[in-house]
Amino acid sequence: MAVDKLLKDEASEEKGERARMASFIGAMAIADLVKTTLGPKGMDKILQSTGRGRQVTVTNDGATILKSLHIDNPAAKVLVDISKVQDDEVGDGTTSVVVLAGELLREAEKLVASKIHPMTIIAGYRMAAECARNALLQKVVDNKSDLEKFKSDLMKIAMTTLSSKILSQDKEHFAQLAVDAVMRLKGSTNLESIQIIKKPGGSLKDSFLDEGFILDKKIGIGQPKRIENAKILVANTAMDTDKVKIYGARVRVDSMARVAEIEGAEKDKMREKVKKIIGHGINCFVNRQLIYNFPEELFADAGILAIEHADFDGIERLALVTGGEIASTFDNPESVKLGHCKLIEEIMIGEDKLIHFSGVGMGQACTIVLRGASHHVLDEAERSLHDALCVLSQTVNDSRVLLGGGWPEMIMSKEVDELARKTPGKKSHAIEAFSRALQAIPTIIADNAGLDSADLIAQLRAEHHKEGCNAGIDVISGSVGDMAELGISEAFKVKQAVLLSATEAAEMILRVDEIITCAPRRREDRM
Repeated sequence: MAVDKLLKDEASEEKGERARMASFIGAMAIADLVKTTLGPKGMDKILQSTGRGRQVTVTNDGATILKSLHIDNPAAKVLVDISKVQDDEVGDGTTSVVVLAGELLREAEKLVASKIHPMTIIAGYRMAAECARNALLQKVVDNKSDLEKFKSDLMKIAMTTLSSKILSQDKEHFAQLAVDAVMRLKGSTNLESIQIIKKPGGSLKDSFLDEGFILDKKIGIGQPKRIENAKILVANTAMDTDKVKIYGARVRVDSMARVAEIEGAEKDKMREKVKKIIGHGINCFVNRQLIYNFPEELFADAGILAIEHADFDGIERLALVTGGEIASTFDNPESVKLGHCKLIEEIMIGEDKLIHFSGVGMGQACTIVLRGASHHVLDEAERSLHDALCVLSQTVNDSRVLLGGGWPEMIMSKEVDELARKTPGKKSHAIEAFSRALQAIPTIIADNAGLDSADLIAQLRAEHHKEGCNAGIDVISGSVGDMAELGISEAFKVKQAVLLSATEAAEMILRVDEIITCAPRRREDRM
């Protein structure tokens, strides 16, 4: 009895078998949840929040689905975490990571049931992962030196990434957009300078890439609609002090005339400030805060385009793109860096007027305007495009490329299997299990397409025992196809991240032998 009283009344602990059961089952349930979104024929999920707005999200991005779940099972949280990290690190492969980890645990459960110690399994998995990674390294293709080939590699990767997403119908169009945008970045992985603007209306095909920068604002009244060779001052400063604000201020005066004097003084201060700003020799002023009608008038008289209330991301990006800095004091004009661009004009997209800055200083920036039927479509399109952009920007730096469609998994599984035959002792069972888990990914891709997965995987395995084979699952024709001809490619970096994260996550969950749940704090104790 004494043991039970170790923990407080409401805390519970699960030991040994039961704890392991709970963690295995939780992790496998999560893997089964996102399993159906894998591959070109994967389905989407609708997530509805129970919050006030009851917002609805439609997505098949593994990380987005898992992020929105509230999970009680501790092992499942580990999987949610790795998919998040995968999303931040390489952007794509979020579903694969969870599915692979889930499969590794499913295999581990069988091994534990047949009396193999978790540490032995972990050691085996470690060896297998190392071996699988080397198998991939031998097969990578690197076309960095040949620009044309490299570009086509990028196109293929983008199309492969997009083919499991909502954009799969127009994937050539969007792959081209993504590749163009990433090529402009010239090797930086900073996706800040690619701006994505979502405007409902039109169809997804109407989306386009615009070099330059589009600010989601209207041009004020009585101001020039078009400026060439613009010099831009980007600021974050208050331009709303030309009237006494009645609410906050207490001023004791003996007549109404005095109030007018104070207002006059305020006006003069404002006029001074505007003079200073104009003194920078600019013809476009973008401010993050309000600009009242009085200073706006002064700007209009000076022929300066004044834009108020630009949102913060918009301004930071605008400063980045035009090569200016965000200023908040205007006393010494020589120290402020102004932004430059060739042309500012107003354009219409759908119903809305936007301001378009073209010919900007930093060649890296561009704006992708997404059009689509509804907000849900646009959000999902943005997530898909973001995945593609992430993967491409990683690939530009690490230009190693693999074929896709279950080909890398089969390669790894074959090598790992051979390692298992060479390894003595109980570890070999774990290594073999690893190879079975790797084969699960092509199996699931085939299952999601409604194909006979057992038959296809057997054919694939036979193909892969020949040298230099490019076989993978061709979901469209429903058979084993040549991945090189079909142009299905993936980035090496994504695959490697999937492999290593999944192995480590599985290892972590395997090490668990006890789950202790703390008692919730009682409310009335505080009295």
